[in-house]
Amino acid sequence: MRLLLERALLPHGVADDVEVLIEGGRFVDVRPGLRDSAATRVDGLTIPGLANCHSHAFHRALRGHTQAERGSFWTWREQMYAVAERLTPDSYYALARATYAEMVSTGITTVGEFHYLHHGPGGTAYDDPNAMGKALIAAATDVGLRITLLDTCYLASGFGTPPEGVQQRYSDGTAEAWAARVADLSESPTSRIGAAIHSVRAVPADQLSTVVAAADGGPLHVHLSEQVAENEACQAAHHCTPTELLHDHGVLHSATSAVHATHLTESDIDLLGAAQTTSCFCPTTERDLGDGIGPSRALHGAGSRLSLGSDSHAVIDLFEEMRALEMNERLRTQQRGHWSGAELVAAATRHDSLGWSDVGQIAIGQRADLVNLATDSPTTAATGASYESVAMATSAYDVRRVWIDGVRRLDGDRAQVGADLTKAIEEVRR
Repeated sequence: MRLLLERALLPHGVADDVEVLIEGGRFVDVRPGLRDSAATRVDGLTIPGLANCHSHAFHRALRGHTQAERGSFWTWREQMYAVAERLTPDSYYALARATYAEMVSTGITTVGEFHYLHHGPGGTAYDDPNAMGKALIAAATDVGLRITLLDTCYLASGFGTPPEGVQQRYSDGTAEAWAARVADLSESPTSRIGAAIHSVRAVPADQLSTVVAAADGGPLHVHLSEQVAENEACQAAHHCTPTELLHDHGVLHSATSAVHATHLTESDIDLLGAAQTTSCFCPTTERDLGDGIGPSRALHGAGSRLSLGSDSHAVIDLFEEMRALEMNERLRTQQRGHWSGAELVAAATRHDSLGWSDVGQIAIGQRADLVNLATDSPTTAATGASYESVAMATSAYDVRRVWIDGVRRLDGDRAQVGADLTKAIEEVRR
């Protein structure tokens, strides 16, 4: 397949009239400046596929329902638990499939699914102990979305407190039992298996190393210091911060992603940077829950790379996540210009923290993911086809076409996505 991209974001910057040749799902030739090419023309600005590095698919059923009253993360969590209690492998597949289709329609080509809803009611294992995880993989595969299933270890409701209520569905009892179950999951050309520690409150300190060993150098993600209450509880139980606890048990390394990383000390920032971790920020969820503003720029300066996620899916729009990251820093510091457009786009197109090192650039040898943006919409008109226009002016609704591994997955029509979401969400909220 040959395409002529009117404008494209290449590794060295924006280029005009870029001809790309795609074979076997990869770019085999990329040539800018070929105005007279006979290839199929694609107007607008085309960028690499976006990576949603932190997702809880079933949280999509909460959008519009949890914003009706005051409260905190903890009161929101009770509503989230009510949805989790109702899900079965079949209903989870339908909800995830619709949610993943929405992601594709917004330009996301890889998702990191932070998966902790493992078992049936009361914690009873399904006949296939990985039925819920396999439902997620099938849902992503069916809409053409690449997935890294971050199978999550969750063993306690708090420091020294066993799982309660719906949390029993999350727990395998021990990290060893969790690792044994995860070992039975298999990968495919479009799916990877990673690991996650839900949080320091949910995995006892003496079992953290078991999760690290099971991850075996692959993607390892962890919710970190999302709430002040979690930090205070960790100090009471272990006399250290959550970051220090993870460091002491060998969790922090270059394949580790610290999700949220909101309430950190200067020492925490130094530890995360020195370990060359990735810091995964989810600004639309962090503001929806009133979590706070994390030190994204300080983490980057210390050596921790940046990625982005939509987390609870209050919004699925990686362009808004880019913009919100910069705007949060402006509000916190009362100064502008913390992140360049190029840096924000790089964060949104980084797939390597999910175990995919060959995605995220329009370049020879890379997987052929393309996201085509309108440059003449009401939001993008006259903004210029640049990194800054992508990060600061574009929205998910400016996405016109999406290719994943060279296969077109979106061509402008989103009607079926909305219909499928309505049906799946109404089913689980009944």
